[in-house]
Amino acid sequence: MRVQVLASVMNEEPAALLERMRLESDAVIINQCHRLGLENITYKGHQVQFFSFPDRGVGRSRNEAILRAEGDICLFSDADIVYEPGYAEKISAEFERNPHADMILFNITVEESRRTYHITRRGRVRWYNCGRYGAVSFAIRRESLLSSGVTFSLLFGGGARYGSGEDSLFLKEFMDKGYAVYMAPVTIGREEAGESTWFSGYDEKFFRDKGVLYRYLYGRLARAMALRFLLAHRHRLCAEVPLGQAYRWMCQKET
Repeated sequence: MRVQVLASVMNEEPAALLERMRLESDAVIINQCHRLGLENITYKGHQVQFFSFPDRGVGRSRNEAILRAEGDICLFSDADIVYEPGYAEKISAEFERNPHADMILFNITVEESRRTYHITRRGRVRWYNCGRYGAVSFAIRRESLLSSGVTFSLLFGGGARYGSGEDSLFLKEFMDKGYAVYMAPVTIGREEAGESTWFSGYDEKFFRDKGVLYRYLYGRLARAMALRFLLAHRHRLCAEVPLGQAYRWMCQKET
C-alpha cells in the first residue's frame, strides 16, 4: 500500500525541507512562493514532485496537491511536521487492519499549549468531535477522496479570510457524504513549534472566526457547541478575554 505525503509549504527549498521532514515515502509538495516551477526529485529512493506556485492559501495548495496525488493513501502535511521512522508502514498497517476505513486520523505530537487532541483508542470519528483534528493527522484512501469530490475550503485557513477551520470543514463534509472516518492511537510524527501564519492570540478575530466556522459546522447547534468549546478550554482561551465576551464574539453574526 503506497503512502504519499501531500504537503503545503511556503518559501521552501527542496533539499532542506525533505531532510527536515525526514520523509520516507513519495510526496507531492506545493510550495507557495514567488515563482512557478516543477522539480522531480528522487529522495532516498522515493519520488517527490516539488511544485512552486505564486498563489496563496493553505486550502488552495492542498487542493492542488490532491489533483496531483497518485498514492493509495494520501497523508496531508505541513512544513513544520517531522515524521517518525516507519511512519508509512504504521499508516499502511492501520488501513490493512481496518479495511472499512476511508480515512484514519493519527497522532501528531505538539507542544501542550497548542494541543487540541490526543488519540488514546481506536474508534469512529463523529460529527460532534470533528472540530478538534488538524489536517496533518489525516490519512485518506485516494480512491475515496476522489469519489467524494470533497476539497478544502478557500474561505478558511492560513491565507484565507478566516484564520482556520478548513480541516474541520473538510472532515465533516467527507463524513456527511457517508464515508467512514476512524482514529488510531498511533503517533506518526511531531510538529516543530514556530511562528504561525494565522494565529495572533486569543483575541476578537480568533473568536469571531471560530464563531463563523461553528455556524458552518454545526448550524442550529452552533451556539451550544461554542459554549461547550469555551467551557472545555476556558483556562487556555479565556486567560485575557472573559468567557462571556468570547462567547458573544463567537455568536455575533457578520454584518
